[in-house]
Amino acid sequence: MTRREPGRSRASGAGSLRDDLLRISRELLDEGGPDALSMREVARRAGCTHQAPYHYFANREAILAALIEAGFDELANRLCEAHDLAETEDLRTVAEASGNAYVEFALTNPGVFRIMFRRDMCDPARFPGIQVASRRTYDELGRLARIRFGEHAIREHETALWASVHGLAVLLLDGLMADEFLALEDRLAYARRVNRLGCEVMLDRDGSGEQGVSGS
Repeated sequence: MTRREPGRSRASGAGSLRDDLLRISRELLDEGGPDALSMREVARRAGCTHQAPYHYFANREAILAALIEAGFDELANRLCEAHDLAETEDLRTVAEASGNAYVEFALTNPGVFRIMFRRDMCDPARFPGIQVASRRTYDELGRLARIRFGEHAIREHETALWASVHGLAVLLLDGLMADEFLALEDRLAYARRVNRLGCEVMLDRDGSGEQGVSGS
């Protein structure tokens, strides 16, 4: 006879418990950062036995790895959607949409975003899913560089574009601007204004903002 975890109904399947564990882990990261996340606390909030999470995740690092992989996948999807606009919109619209997608992901997923680029959270070599998902994100950044600078775009172009949006996200999450803009909507609105201005400065140097996009 299969024993049910406390607090779980018969209708709740393994998939739903795993999803609940990840959702709760995200909430813990948002509330208190990595130090707030433990297997025992996740189990307590999920209303299951302390051993139940180990049926899905070998340890705390495995939960962090699953969250990081999902984070990169979601970020890549958002960037892809923005870059697909290149088929119908001008370069300025694409660049703004890309920057907004990046910062909006960071601000609406603060706990996960903060750990995605930290090597001390988990070893990517032990979690191939992270390598695949992060590669998708970096490929999208490379795609934007090619849209902006053409097929001869180099890594420095990608890094310059990445640094601008990543830096803005960090400033609004944990920098001095975090205290200046307390509400999420205020941060998002400010980020959109900064992205718009940044695109004007970058693209108006050579008039690229007036051209259609064909490099996607």
